[in-house]
Order: sequence, then structure tokens, then C-alpha cells
Amino acid sequence: QVQLVEFGGGSVQSGGSLNLSCTPSGMIAGFAVMAWYRRAPGKERELVASITIDGIINVRGSVKGRFAISRDNAKNTVDLQMNSLKPEDTAVYYCNAIKDSIDFLHGGSWGQGIEVTVSS
Repeated sequence: QVQLVEFGGGSVQSGGSLNLSCTPSGMIAGFAVMAWYRRAPGKERELVASITIDGIINVRGSVKGRFAISRDNAKNTVDLQMNSLKPEDTAVYYCNAIKDSIDFLHGGSWGQGIEVTVSS
């Protein structure tokens, strides 16, 4: 597994924006898939958005039109631009990266999580 480091969380008011960034701590070849998950208080972890190395994107319905995922394949970084934030977006956000099918079976690599708090 690779250590992933997340940046950019914090507290904002409803309607505000935040950008989350995730980068591996060391040199590594390209990840097949990079994604953001979140776990809200008292809820299960859920996928927010994912992007493959070829740029195929999957975004959770509840954040479509508000959140955008992007990646830099040269740097192995992935960003999550979050606009029009709502209190229900409050959660700990986790970066996830998968190298290949075998890595997928083991869940890939995870960041330590970063808090996002949206106040009404």
C-alpha cells in the first residue's frame, strides 16, 4: 500500500466551496483509479466520485453538478472541487487509490481522512 496525503478540508458556510487534494507520499507508478469517499457522522462510508487513468468519471447523484473530480496523471494527484456545499456534505473525506485488479481486491491505498464541516 501507498501512503496518501490529503489537503484542503475545513469549515465553510452553506453555499461555500472547498477543494480537496490528495497526493501519494512517495514515487509510484500510475493508479488505475483514484477516488474520494466520505463518512458522515453515524453513517456508512460512501463513494463520492471516482476517476480512472483514462478519465472516466463516476459521481454520486447527490453531489452531481456541485462536485467535480479531476486528476493529474503525471503527478498521481486527485482533486475534488466542492461547490454549493450543504450541511449534509459534512463528513470525513478519504482519498482512495487503486493500482490494479489485485490492489482492488485488497481495497487499495487510503488517506488518513480530512474533515469537511458545512454550517447552515
